[in-house]
Amino acid sequence: MKRIGILSDTHSCWDDRFERHFSGCDEVWHAGDIGDITVLRRLQQVAPQVRAVAGNVDHGEVRRVCQEVLIFEVEGVKVLLTHIGGYPGRYAPGLKKLLREQQIKLFVDGHSHILKVMPDRELDLLHINPGAAGYQGWQRERTLLRLTLDQGEIKDLEVITLAKTLGK
Repeated sequence: MKRIGILSDTHSCWDDRFERHFSGCDEVWHAGDIGDITVLRRLQQVAPQVRAVAGNVDHGEVRRVCQEVLIFEVEGVKVLLTHIGGYPGRYAPGLKKLLREQQIKLFVDGHSHILKVMPDRELDLLHINPGAAGYQGWQRERTLLRLTLDQGEIKDLEVITLAKTLGK
């Protein structure tokens, strides 16, 4: 059993509540638009394993250390992590084919700043976009997710809402 913290679109923002909410997680996944590399370094102090992908605003060191797509397996759940991916019924070009071929069960992306948790019954997977954890953007609330992966099951999904403004 593994506890996973998921966030996206920090745009160089660090909030000490990331540490509080992800404390005790076995892994933290960042779905791109990280911004400054220090965000990743701080997440690495919070969880034993951090997986992150580069987003469309990432450059420099973030771009050098992060790929655009990660495919991996945790607790019997095959995961695809990327930044721009769309969602069931509106996937980015070529993504539906990749999801099908790789037999992905959990698809995580960011970019839209819109929190979405949607099953794709056709591909038999769960799509998750954790929304935006940073301040940049039009979102009214900043969001994070936590979930548990356990022997092929995705369970105990929690949405964590942070105010749009700093410190609230």
